[in-house]
Amino acid sequence: MKKLALTIALLVFTLCVTNAQVKGKSIGIRGGMGGELSFQTAMGSANRLEIDLGKTNLNSTSNYSGTQLTGIYQWVWTLDELGPGFNWYAGCGGTLGMYSNNSNSEFGLGIVGQLGLEYNFNLPLQVAFDWRPNFYLGNNHQGYDNSALSLRYRF
Repeated sequence: MKKLALTIALLVFTLCVTNAQVKGKSIGIRGGMGGELSFQTAMGSANRLEIDLGKTNLNSTSNYSGTQLTGIYQWVWTLDELGPGFNWYAGCGGTLGMYSNNSNSEFGLGIVGQLGLEYNFNLPLQVAFDWRPNFYLGNNHQGYDNSALSLRYRF
């Protein structure tokens, strides 16, 4: 899975080198290994901040689930080769949350990366798919991958 993601990232990177124009804000939902409320805001002409809050399952082999808050700084590039409205993005940030299983609860603190593809419709609507690896610091959850589909209203 990591080789596939790296190959896709390199392919997308070679297709474009121009930065996208990030404007305004967006709010919506991000699905995946749980559900999250998602908010994005521009941080310059080609960068933005994404903040997500929601429920998550740490991985498919663990009974741990909980609530987490994630913040990611993203760099955004156009994919005009696919058509107007397509962008790809990469970012890094942090996450924290409370997780529990049947026998105990834990606080989690970690770092995250993100790689994604989005389409901005002529309407104020954005659809995105991303891959987000998470690496936790100092607990039993060393890391997991989270892929998700997002739907956001842009304003």
